[in-house]
Amino acid sequence: MRIGELAATVGVTTRAIRHYHHLGLLPEPERLGNGYREYGLRHAVELARIRRLTELGLGLGEVRDVLAEDAGRDLVEVLAELDADLARQEAAIHGRRARLRELLAEAEQGRLPAEGPVSPELAALFGELGDLGRTSPTAAKDREMLTLIDTSTPPELRGQLMATLLPTMTGPGALDAARDVYARLDALADAAPDDPRVAEAAQAVMAWLPPELPTAEVEENNALLDAILGDFSPAQAEVVRLALRMASEGGAR
Repeated sequence: MRIGELAATVGVTTRAIRHYHHLGLLPEPERLGNGYREYGLRHAVELARIRRLTELGLGLGEVRDVLAEDAGRDLVEVLAELDADLARQEAAIHGRRARLRELLAEAEQGRLPAEGPVSPELAALFGELGDLGRTSPTAAKDREMLTLIDTSTPPELRGQLMATLLPTMTGPGALDAARDVYARLDALADAAPDDPRVAEAAQAVMAWLPPELPTAEVEENNALLDAILGDFSPAQAEVVRLALRMASEGGAR
């Protein structure tokens, strides 16, 4: 058989055959006197095996291992690894599809946050905020910050953080306290850091924050704190810094 006939017989391209030759997966036959390569049944069988292995999902490097000496044992090992890998991918895809179904259901009910897909915990928190994120500029910034944390934080830590924050929106009088805090911060948008209202607002923020929130860790992480306060006015930033400092020092709540 010529290379084109071999390719048609096995169902691959001549380019693939030449690539397998280059990688050493398929032995090259000797050239005849006319310069053409003549392929035999052995080449067709080996090429068909390469095709079956690649269709199973093996990479060409793995195919080379399978075709090496003692191929029977290597094939079982590689196929077992491939099966385990496909099982992990299948589980991950199943999880993503389940989450997509949840998001589609939320969208149909008009409950999908404007920030886009977020975790169920943060979606619940946003649900408690209601229209506060649209009426308060500071609340809107908080929503953006929480969305960033939700996206970049490991699932376990994210769950703990959201479980800590959710009571600030669901407890008795919690939403009214949130509205008061955001109103105080909004009023300081154009104020100076030494404005007398800064200390009052800091007291309100500290009383509103859950006791379990790791305020000391946040205060010590200058990079994180600077990123959080980057869009706040000087007076608003001073409120948050003062509240964190008071909370970490065990101030009255």
